[in-house]
Amino acid sequence: MRDILSDLEQSPLDPAEAIRAQGRRTLPKRFYKEVTVAEGEGGHEVRLDGRTLRTPAKAKLAVPSAALAAALAEEWAAQGVEIDPFTMPLTRLVNVALDGVARNPQEVKEEIVRYMGSDLLLYRAEGPEGLVARQATHWDPVLAWLDRAHDARFFLAEGIRHVEQPADMVARVAALVGTDDPLSLAALSTLTALTGSAFLAVALANGVLDADAAWRAAHVDEDWTIERWGEDAEATARRAAREKEMRAAVRLLDLVKG
Repeated sequence: MRDILSDLEQSPLDPAEAIRAQGRRTLPKRFYKEVTVAEGEGGHEVRLDGRTLRTPAKAKLAVPSAALAAALAEEWAAQGVEIDPFTMPLTRLVNVALDGVARNPQEVKEEIVRYMGSDLLLYRAEGPEGLVARQATHWDPVLAWLDRAHDARFFLAEGIRHVEQPADMVARVAALVGTDDPLSLAALSTLTALTGSAFLAVALANGVLDADAAWRAAHVDEDWTIERWGEDAEATARRAAREKEMRAAVRLLDLVKG
């Protein structure tokens, strides 16, 4: 069990590769009958046949929210004859938070903030007109919220030419990533990487967008291309896997909040 979860933890934001790697090895058999949740010293624990579940780094898997612990327990209870880590996105994300993010939350914050200087939403297509309009429809409301609610205004660029953004404006949005909670940071980091936009991640975290709207906004260009040229099966599977990870991160944020 440790080896499989560790492999997925090393590359949590590339679920498609995780699927391929998983297909090259045998999944472990389910070794437990009962999954329960109990309150322990470090928080709410998931227990398999009475034994506390542990992360790949051997830490107790304890979370502050009873609702989150129950959601994790559901993933473990839903396993069949074999244990398939890919069907447990919340468990994998919590493992990443407890084993990785908790050790250096500041580094994770800085990684999220780095996206803001060249965020997806700031780089617009030069054409065709329909794509330009669609980007504006999905992206402008988020930038308008940053301006209205946080007095943060940014320069838009056309094409791939880099445009330096005002440091004070980036700092205002960066303040929205103020938490040191490893679970929230792991979710925000995942959302940023999967959407290509820290702005979309903080908008999600603040209830400005729901998961459906954020996913559509993150794939404006891709959807435009698919509508004209079609999509192959591998790309479809890869996108579905990434969406599953994204929705798990959104759910984790919701469960951490309460």
